[in-house]
Amino acid sequence: MALRTLSRSRTSPRPPGPRLPVVVQTVLFGAFRHVFQPLLQRRYGTVFRLRIYPERNVVLVGDVELIKAVFAGPVETFHAGEGNVVLKPVMGEHSVLLTDEQEHLRARRLLMPAFHGAALRGYRDLVTELATAELDRWPSGTPFRAHDRMQALTLEIILRVVFGVAEGPRLDELRALLGHVVDVGALDLFGWHSPALQKVGRWRRNRERQDRVDELLYAEIADRRTATDLEGRTDVLSRLLSVPGDDQLTDPELRDQLVTLLLAGHETTATALAWAFHELARNPAVAAATTRAADEGDEKYLEAVAKEAMRLHPIISEVARRLTEDITLGGYTVPAGHTVLPSISMVHADGANHPSPEVFDPTRFLGGGPETGTWLPFGGGARRCLGAGFSLLEATIVLRELFTRYRVTAADPRPEPTKTRHITLVPGRGARIVVHRR
Repeated sequence: MALRTLSRSRTSPRPPGPRLPVVVQTVLFGAFRHVFQPLLQRRYGTVFRLRIYPERNVVLVGDVELIKAVFAGPVETFHAGEGNVVLKPVMGEHSVLLTDEQEHLRARRLLMPAFHGAALRGYRDLVTELATAELDRWPSGTPFRAHDRMQALTLEIILRVVFGVAEGPRLDELRALLGHVVDVGALDLFGWHSPALQKVGRWRRNRERQDRVDELLYAEIADRRTATDLEGRTDVLSRLLSVPGDDQLTDPELRDQLVTLLLAGHETTATALAWAFHELARNPAVAAATTRAADEGDEKYLEAVAKEAMRLHPIISEVARRLTEDITLGGYTVPAGHTVLPSISMVHADGANHPSPEVFDPTRFLGGGPETGTWLPFGGGARRCLGAGFSLLEATIVLRELFTRYRVTAADPRPEPTKTRHITLVPGRGARIVVHRR
């Protein structure tokens, strides 16, 4: 078997990996993983080990069949919440991203209705309205950073989805602060886990901003608890406050879920759209096909554009599963306490999974599409992202509204470099484009 729990034999070797000091491996992987990881893959193959701060031995996996086995493995053995421990200082211990087993299932069950079925269909008009307002403000013929504008748009959308409104002094301040919380680099991650660093410089400022975000969220929760019309509201906060009986969430639990939705619910979609604009600005034939799809309302093609941007430019390089017991993985022993990282980047860049992987080609997602397990921007298994459908809905609507209004060209002929920002990979120059009124 490719993967099994070790109950008897412990004779398999450990995965290979570099012997660099922990701090060096942490910096290289944290700030330059899009360069470091391919180098490691060429040397060690699709399974290799790193040592990453804080207190983590990690094993990266780029083989599709092994990743399928990890995703299908028992949730009691593969703890995704513990694997995401790097996010705990910001997201909080109750976050749906940080919990496991029964606690995770409870949080997922409470959040799921806001991002599926009728609720998802109900967001179409909201997303269209906000996208139209944003795009109509864009300067024709003048270069600008599309990533910044997409972050502003997707933040407005998620604020409305989470709170039902996005006006007022409290939400104005929260909007500004969340922009700072998201805009952190690899060095800032050290401060998340070091109380000593949080007393000085940039790390102190980050901590103060996070504390103020918490104050604003707790104030919003307190005010909303006094509302008399919760059952008539469809926003996430009101839905969660309306939960009956023992499932009711405490204020700290609510805070953690809201922060998770506000941060994870806008940054990834904004980055995916920015990468899509970057590629479309450099591929006239694909841009022309996208324009036709927008004019004809062909949302399957528009969604394929978004999916291909996520494939070619993974926003998150890998997902995580922390082991509660020893396993064998592809012939290697991986001990309990290690974190297995199924690598989205390795899978997406493998020509065996996606022919000519360096080419931006949305048509690979039409018809039957790629084989199951070879497209992983939202993870997989029981921990697949709750907001996957919402993210694709947003991206499809924004692409439709953009290409019915504008023609898009590149502001710079050079390809956009990839930059690491916290755990995401973003356009290094902000995905600068120029739009021209049609």
